[in-house]
Amino acid sequence: MTDISSHSTADIPHAISPLAVVLLSGGMDSLTAAGVARRDGFDLALIHFNYGQRTEEAELRAFTRIATHFGVPKERQLVVHTNFFVQAGGSALTAPSIEVPEADLGSKAIPVTYVPFRNAVLLSMAAGWAEVLGATRVYYGAVSQDSSGYPDCRPSFVEAFNRTVAEGTRPGSGIEVRAPLVDLTKADIVLLATQLGLPLELTWSCYSRNDLSCGTCDSCALRLRGFARAGIPDPVRYASGPATAEERRERIRRLSVLMKALTKSP
Repeated sequence: MTDISSHSTADIPHAISPLAVVLLSGGMDSLTAAGVARRDGFDLALIHFNYGQRTEEAELRAFTRIATHFGVPKERQLVVHTNFFVQAGGSALTAPSIEVPEADLGSKAIPVTYVPFRNAVLLSMAAGWAEVLGATRVYYGAVSQDSSGYPDCRPSFVEAFNRTVAEGTRPGSGIEVRAPLVDLTKADIVLLATQLGLPLELTWSCYSRNDLSCGTCDSCALRLRGFARAGIPDPVRYASGPATAEERRERIRRLSVLMKALTKSP
């Protein structure tokens, strides 16, 4: 992946349309946020963060594939490496000593998978890159209606952060942070992504694993519930939980072959 920090702004291809920076983790929310930015008429600059999370490998893989889907040039893909959250600790996503718990979607408490003040830190970097690029929008996939209850995904946080960006950037930069999914449920997001023709099969939501999604963590459970309520099969594979449509078809095929073999005359 190209390290954009080694290039001057003259090396970055000019966007034909207005430019938006999108925080692209590789999950379905960030994919949909990117799709909305494209729908809104923006060319995309994609920023991804490797911050020592358990699923860093899978998330980076998803980011790369999604960037290819959108046709974003390498010079407008920025992968940032930071160990701040690992050193700070306090989250099951970054601290090996804290286990990722099984989902408890009925709980009102902020779960241990919350990374303290993460979105503010990452949005600050994204806003800084937007200022360098001359981008006027920063999109991220915050969800407050049907989520884990992270405080940095609330509409009030987005409003407050936009005041910070206005105060902390050059006059006239016009940078605005948008969270277009903040009032949507996961089912709404699945339907919107489908309507936009987005490749949900490329996304990664799991908090625990890099090979197959676990199907039991908070993020997997929210995703699975969203797909179920939307009435659309989830295209990714899970180590546990419901099988994908392709896996179900294969099981039916194998069962049919077995039944035919058992009913054959001797």
